[in-house]
Amino acid sequence: MSGDRQPYQILVIDDDPTTRFLLRKILRDLGYQVSVASHGREGIAIATAEKPALIICDWMMPELDGLEVCRQIKQDQELSRSFFILLTAKGELEDRIQGLDAGADEFLSKPIDPNELRARIQAGLRLYQLSQDLLKQKQLLEAELHEAADYVRSLLPAPQEAPCKINYYFLPSSQLGGDCFDFCWVGDRYLVLHILDVSGHGLGAALPSVSVLNLLRSTTREQTSGTFDFLQPAQVLEALNNGFQMTAQHEKYFTIWYGVYDRQTRQLTYASGGHPPALLLTPEADQWRATLLKTPGIPIGMFADMVFTQATIEVSPSAVLYLFSDGVYEFETTDNQVWGLEAFRELLIAAHTQNPVPPLSQLISQVQRHAAPAAFGSDDVSLVQVAFSHP
Repeated sequence: MSGDRQPYQILVIDDDPTTRFLLRKILRDLGYQVSVASHGREGIAIATAEKPALIICDWMMPELDGLEVCRQIKQDQELSRSFFILLTAKGELEDRIQGLDAGADEFLSKPIDPNELRARIQAGLRLYQLSQDLLKQKQLLEAELHEAADYVRSLLPAPQEAPCKINYYFLPSSQLGGDCFDFCWVGDRYLVLHILDVSGHGLGAALPSVSVLNLLRSTTREQTSGTFDFLQPAQVLEALNNGFQMTAQHEKYFTIWYGVYDRQTRQLTYASGGHPPALLLTPEADQWRATLLKTPGIPIGMFADMVFTQATIEVSPSAVLYLFSDGVYEFETTDNQVWGLEAFRELLIAAHTQNPVPPLSQLISQVQRHAAPAAFGSDDVSLVQVAFSHP
């Protein structure tokens, strides 16, 4: 045992008082803290309260035998990491297989040899400590990912009420992905908006996403004259592609949709690089039409010197635009299918039939009803809603 650690807690479960006495004495002489139980139910109760590092349990006991104690211990999330040794006179291979199936980590034969007991306990405690260290590292990593997700969330723009109503929903996955989006007005005429998704998960995906966001934000907000015209989506994508080649970005590429809305002409010019299309919802008579806004183009960073194209569409005063990542529709459904973009498109049409500008909370709730448990949110989910209005 390391000198800077508290003595390990060991639990002995055995209905034989002589065995309990012998094990307690040997273990205490070795410097461990020891608790004892005379039957299975008492042992489970003590284990639940004390959460020992290692459990030595007799196989053959009345009422609740060692196999059942082991099963219940290993099914408990807080106790499952305890190293479990079955104490037994059984030596057949079939018996050991049965014990392993129940979750036992090791076996100790009767009569007990003190040297073998010491060696098996030391080996078991090394594995237990390794499991504890890995758990701490996992918790630290999760805390860092949560902190990174909070940072990405802090970079997102504030919702707007005028001259267009812009709102969004952002749900970072537990692994943290590469979703990011932004929108801002250039003067009182142009609305620049974009959404991107870096390949992979974790900090390796989030950092390039933030880098691209900051570059585009500084260019549009400060209206700098760099290597591209930020009001020309195709130029923006070509510049990003040349500046973020995956060979220089740890093999990371990203998809993007970039658009510029002109309030005076009521035109939206856009270009995409491998990203899911934006959806423009427009009322027509007694129904709504959903138009896919996408141009040909591969993800940014895959190949150098790519040429991107842009398109322009006229925007109706009552139209509503949606930008989103694939996390909003690529998930497993309750019937083990992939939901898909077309299903999401139909959901938006139905929602707009009921409400010209449905609340995002309502849309997300409707989407989640189709998802299998824990399926929605396994990837980053980004959804931006822009309700246009004009002077």
